[in-house]
Amino acid sequence: MEGTGNEDRTSSTVPARMGVGSWIILIVLLLLLVATGVVIYFGWTLASGTDVPTSGYAAMAFGVIISLAVGFGLMALVFYSSRKGYDEPPALIVTENDSTESKDVPGTE
Repeated sequence: MEGTGNEDRTSSTVPARMGVGSWIILIVLLLLLVATGVVIYFGWTLASGTDVPTSGYAAMAFGVIISLAVGFGLMALVFYSSRKGYDEPPALIVTENDSTESKDVPGTE
């Protein structure tokens, strides 16, 4: 049986170690998650018995609709610019009249 082309690779992999910066980021994100949970808990328990007026529901629905419209519009622009080639890197187009050598600079003849 032929080889798979992986003969020169070792089968054991070494996991990447996290540095101090990665641990700090992880701890900060976990603390933010816990703080969010605490705020949600207190907001849920302290707001019991509170009624939301109809205008509050209308404002929330209006905000959701506007947010969705902005999101859809931005995604449409991303697809439009990608299909039209606006996302391509710039390229220098040299015409026949232009040259890479400057004819006006003395000493370049």
